[in-house]
Amino acid sequence: MAEERKVDPKLLELLVCPVTKAPLRYDAVKNELISEQAKLAFPIRDGIPIMIAEEARPLDS
Repeated sequence: MAEERKVDPKLLELLVCPVTKAPLRYDAVKNELISEQAKLAFPIRDGIPIMIAEEARPLDS
């Protein structure tokens, strides 16, 4: 079983929400970056954050 690639913590410090420019919260369990302000969750695939609003899933209210 292939080990899932981790995201560089330094990269996570630099990333902001592409919609609101607000800081993001890393959800290690779901492997997503969460924008509380935009209410979006951006996926991380193969260790690469997908920072495209159309790829994000809406957060449950």
